[in-house]
Amino acid sequence: MAPHDILGTIGVAFIIVMYVMLQLGKINAERPAFSAFNALGAVFILISLIYQFNLSAALMEGVWLLVSLYGLWKALSGRRS
Repeated sequence: MAPHDILGTIGVAFIIVMYVMLQLGKINAERPAFSAFNALGAVFILISLIYQFNLSAALMEGVWLLVSLYGLWKALSGRRS
């Protein structure tokens, strides 16, 4: 397996694990870790897509990254108030 495939697989694992933990009630979606791992997962997948591009996957992961960054910003700014 190529390094970019490993990185993409780790990204997928981050996103899936966070979603499963959310569904099992093990993590709160408002915690910064939830959005941070989702954002990192999307970045890893986007990096892997540089080597084997797929437009629909890139669009999905780009949106996933933006939404996750918004969630992370919201979680972190809420802690300060």
